[in-house]
Amino acid sequence: MTEHQLPQGFETLAIHAGQEADPQTGAVVTPIYQVSTYKQDGVGGLRGGYEYSRSANPTRTALEECLAALEGGARGLAFASGLAAEDTLLRTILKPGDHIVIPNDAYGGTFRLFAKVLTRWGVEFSVANTQNLDEVRAALRPGTRAVWVETPSNPLLGITDLAALAEVAHGAGALLVVDNTFASPYLQQPISLGADAVVHSTTKYMGGHSDVVGGALVLADAALGEEVAYHQNAMGAVSGPFDAWLVLRGIKTLGVRMDRHSANAEKVAELLASHPKVSQVLYPGLPEHPGHDIAAKQMKAFGGMVSFRVVGGEEAAVEVCNRAQLFTLGESLGGVESLIEHPGRMTHASAAGSPLEVPADLVRVSVGIESIDDLLADLKQALG
Repeated sequence: MTEHQLPQGFETLAIHAGQEADPQTGAVVTPIYQVSTYKQDGVGGLRGGYEYSRSANPTRTALEECLAALEGGARGLAFASGLAAEDTLLRTILKPGDHIVIPNDAYGGTFRLFAKVLTRWGVEFSVANTQNLDEVRAALRPGTRAVWVETPSNPLLGITDLAALAEVAHGAGALLVVDNTFASPYLQQPISLGADAVVHSTTKYMGGHSDVVGGALVLADAALGEEVAYHQNAMGAVSGPFDAWLVLRGIKTLGVRMDRHSANAEKVAELLASHPKVSQVLYPGLPEHPGHDIAAKQMKAFGGMVSFRVVGGEEAAVEVCNRAQLFTLGESLGGVESLIEHPGRMTHASAAGSPLEVPADLVRVSVGIESIDDLLADLKQALG
């Protein structure tokens, strides 16, 4: 920071990082550079480093700089989806024969990527409860290159101590990769706790309006960032300019949205915890949650995701999803509108029959920013 540069808080960075006014027109919002190629000033004479929009695009650059600033990393990269970001990172840091430890409560799409795609490429993985450091240590091998973790996890809302897990991973010569989608960088910054790479589905809270699909990586180390950027260009699953612009627009209100998501989710969790049709509530904001103290230490608030188990089993859980009205039945999460789903039959169906299979009586809700009384009334009627 120079002597003339003021310190900048999260909300300020979200609005301004990588987003200087357009030098040609003074536009205060980053333009959508809907362009594929760029005029060169002589052979190899690139203006601003731009030659072809798979390699770089000014709208995407603005988003990538903002992402790095928000997560406190050296390099941010934007992708066509969260899974595209994951795949690019994994094919950068792993090679055939390498090993990785993944959590026993990972997102179903992440598990599918490992189990159905990367294993065919010769990558091996072990499943461990990342909340149990001894279990992680037992899963490590000489060829372990990374430990993968979600916290809060999807859909069981497990909480992992990131600083402690970073020590375990680094002690074994492995990287720590954190999927920070549920928390967003507003609530949690894994790099400050020792993570080497942070993954986001920007489709979710970063975009925030259920109108874009995207992904992101933020790397703590500049050299690793350059390697991943090379693979991003070589593999090509980049964010388009309009998608990058939509995510950038969403990020501007991330702080105020996450405050409301978290406040509403706490009220939802309290209602569910006292309801006779609910056997268990999974929300780290509840004092009885086993990860509550760790979450309070490493998160600003507890987020907008709540899962719960329904008395009566699978069919009862499905009926709750079907009866909801204001909570829209749908996959995904993190938008301003509330969503409800049955993970076992929807988002995590790919994990059925595996160590990552989720309980059949589980319901997951993404709590939006609607009036809280309306949300509570809908859940009450859905539960009967």
